[in-house]
Amino acid sequence: MFKKILKGGHRKPSKSDSTENYAFGPPGSHNPGSVVVNHASRPVLSAPEQNSSPSAPIAPPPLSTAAVEPLPLLRDVPVSERQSLFLRKLQICSYQLDFTNMLKTVREKEVKRRTLLELVDFFQSGSGKITEVCQEEMIKMVAINIFRCLPPASHENTGQEVTDPEEEETHLDPSWPHLQLVYELLLRYVVSSDTDTKVAKRYIDHSFVLKLIDLFDSEDPREREYLKTILHRIYGKFMVHRPFIRKAINNIFYRFIYETERYNGIGELLEILGSIINGFALPMKEEHKLFLARALIPLHKPKPVATYHHQLSYCVTQFVEKDYKLADTVIRGLLKYWPVTNCQKEVLFLGELEEVLEATQSAEFQRCMVPLFRQIARCLNSPHFQVSERALFFWNNEHIVGLIAQNRHVVLPLIFEALEKNILGHWNQAVHGLTVNVRKMFMEVDAELFEECRRQYEEKTARAREVEDQREMTWKRLADVAGEREGGNLVAV
Repeated sequence: MFKKILKGGHRKPSKSDSTENYAFGPPGSHNPGSVVVNHASRPVLSAPEQNSSPSAPIAPPPLSTAAVEPLPLLRDVPVSERQSLFLRKLQICSYQLDFTNMLKTVREKEVKRRTLLELVDFFQSGSGKITEVCQEEMIKMVAINIFRCLPPASHENTGQEVTDPEEEETHLDPSWPHLQLVYELLLRYVVSSDTDTKVAKRYIDHSFVLKLIDLFDSEDPREREYLKTILHRIYGKFMVHRPFIRKAINNIFYRFIYETERYNGIGELLEILGSIINGFALPMKEEHKLFLARALIPLHKPKPVATYHHQLSYCVTQFVEKDYKLADTVIRGLLKYWPVTNCQKEVLFLGELEEVLEATQSAEFQRCMVPLFRQIARCLNSPHFQVSERALFFWNNEHIVGLIAQNRHVVLPLIFEALEKNILGHWNQAVHGLTVNVRKMFMEVDAELFEECRRQYEEKTARAREVEDQREMTWKRLADVAGEREGGNLVAV
């Protein structure tokens, strides 16, 4: 009796069960009792309640060879039969096929590929106007194919120590031949002039958009490129989704900065934001200024900043070009996260700083020039020649030279000592030559100020030499006293 109760009772779902549910159905289509294991660095795809939104897809029936059969082309059937045929084709495209074994279900894969290709051509040919029922089923088919559990990163899979993301091997999704066509179909649907946003927003809703943004963590760069284009088009076409998309991207940035420091799609998300920032109306909303201060500037902190710095720099510069009063905020933010031991990162910061200074007006420059040129002075004396050289290149920029010339009484005293140290002892010849040119430039602009700075530097050097001499004399006297006492002890013995 006890054995019967055990056999008939609720069975704890195994790991293989949860994987199977995920393989043949989209997120949210599994049974309430099933368990889905997500990795720590992968965002959890929220499972909406059944029929809660049109973007929650229905799991396709179990795969059978008879179900995946070639169907007639849409153009070869009468118009009255096209809707039913379109729905049947969508059903074929909803089947999940195993791409871990390329020799398995080869015929079914080819049938699905050809069907997807025909659907893409159908939209591309301009005859893409379809009924609401077909639109809903198509978005369900897209969701079934693209919303999946992303594979774990290599350090998660093997338990190895976390390495530089640039050094990791790129994972290419084996199912890309099908995924690419699904993404292309979604893109054609979104950009089509026949797509009515009032109807489409029922299916491309917040839940759908959020899952789409979560896929930016894919390691496959081809997938991220498609996602970037599609999300940008959705942002442009569906005005109702704009605040939600900005907030969702914000949350990804916060999680990346303060928790994981690992996310594959930061560069692509920043590219989208670069275009969005470019379209901000003036005067700029407080929400956008907070986004700059709380998300974009702290993005300079993580170690893998080099992988997305170009896009980040463009976004930050766009803010300053839109509203020059933000220059002080940006410059102080860069100084706050300035790297201490990473010279390559320092070179990137100097490049971005130059772009920001080009868009900076005199009033904002004066607010931050003291801490700014203290940092530049440290860069001038860097033993890494690229850092020192990049800092000296500031004097090749006419706008920056103009700002420095207007405020030379503050700037020159801050960097004079650094210039003199470079001339006296920097090991790199190119840095030495550039330093001489900068020094000569200051001398020509204001010879009196230059002489005053040199006099103060010589006095400071002389005082430092006196202090050093006194210190040496003190140590010498202590050594003599210690020697006399040691000698006296030896005589007594």
